[in-house]
Amino acid sequence: MRSDIEGVAFDLDGTLYPNYRLNIRLIPFVLKELRFLSAFSRARQIIRCEQTKGLPVPADFYKHQAEILAGILSISKNELDPLKQKIDTMIYRGWEPIFKKIKIFKGVFETLAALKKSGYRLGLLSDFPPEIKLKHLGIDSFWDAVLCSENSGALKPHPQSFKDLARAMSLPAEKILYVGNSRPYDVAGAAGAGMKTAWIKNKFFPGSGFKKPKPDFSFHNYRQLYNYMIH
Repeated sequence: MRSDIEGVAFDLDGTLYPNYRLNIRLIPFVLKELRFLSAFSRARQIIRCEQTKGLPVPADFYKHQAEILAGILSISKNELDPLKQKIDTMIYRGWEPIFKKIKIFKGVFETLAALKKSGYRLGLLSDFPPEIKLKHLGIDSFWDAVLCSENSGALKPHPQSFKDLARAMSLPAEKILYVGNSRPYDVAGAAGAGMKTAWIKNKFFPGSGFKKPKPDFSFHNYRQLYNYMIH
């Protein structure tokens, strides 16, 4: 067990399971709703751009997100409630019918169990609501803290959600190792909040994520992470 780390926190999508499997199954849904999904992606880009400019974190993230999306789709702001409902139905829950078939990466369950047994506190931070996904994946019982960055009002790599995670884990940020599959979002955000970082490399798209900053530890499979933390 490492003396410099007291907690290990994880991203979810693409980190604990291969999200390409979900993306492949979502192709018919994406093609059917391409205009709406493209507009939603654009809205998230605008929010991240606001964050890089240092604008204040919105008090109501979901309302702010809907207002931006309404502008992109030329929808009246008087129709925000139906639009928020559509976001919930299509973005936050639209994947549920097929997600039950998705499996975690080999070694994830064993690594989480070993970390827990060794006394590490475990946390999870995702840019989308993670609770139902964790339940479907069969790993919902491990966590000391589970957060969605949207509840902090700030998407990754904004440091606010990472600081909120450290607070929820009852640990100083410098005592946490954050594990993610994106260097610009996961590694940059966690490092910006003072955490140590680990990056899981994508074996199918090895070029993805090759942007600064450099993580403290890189790995291809969970056996390597297990050895790094336990041995």
